[in-house]
Amino acid sequence: MSGPQCCANPPTLSPGSGSGHVEQLGGLKAYVVGSQDSKLAILLVSDVYGYEAPNLRKLADKVAAAGYYVVVPDYFKGDPYAPENAERPIGVWIKDHGADKGFEETKPIIQALKSKGISKIGAAGFCWGGIVSLSKPLYCYTLHLSLLMISKVLRFLLLS
Repeated sequence: MSGPQCCANPPTLSPGSGSGHVEQLGGLKAYVVGSQDSKLAILLVSDVYGYEAPNLRKLADKVAAAGYYVVVPDYFKGDPYAPENAERPIGVWIKDHGADKGFEETKPIIQALKSKGISKIGAAGFCWGGIVSLSKPLYCYTLHLSLLMISKVLRFLLLS
């Protein structure tokens, strides 16, 4: 489980932040930014606060400026974790948003990117997203992991 410091300073979500735009990709809304002509894509998988977190979008914009087509999917379908909702603490929220769902929802996104002519796809996951990123070891590099148990890592590696 994540430590209290992970939820102590949640972002103010902002659907209008960033220089990219939101579109449907692989069945999910996604913040996308970067050259449509790039053959290199990066999939940024959010923490529990979701794809509208301004700092995540700023990071996507910076990665895109380096020549990548960047995708930040809305895995939570408009339902990111809200720490102010005392009736739905993180343990309850996470039951509705397991990394296994994210793993399955990543497959059509990767297919959609390949159909756009993307030849190489990397992924970076943050906290919750780290587990989803691990689900595609041939495509990704993973950063800060949270809620991580060795059994989850083994399950995803065996499924890949």
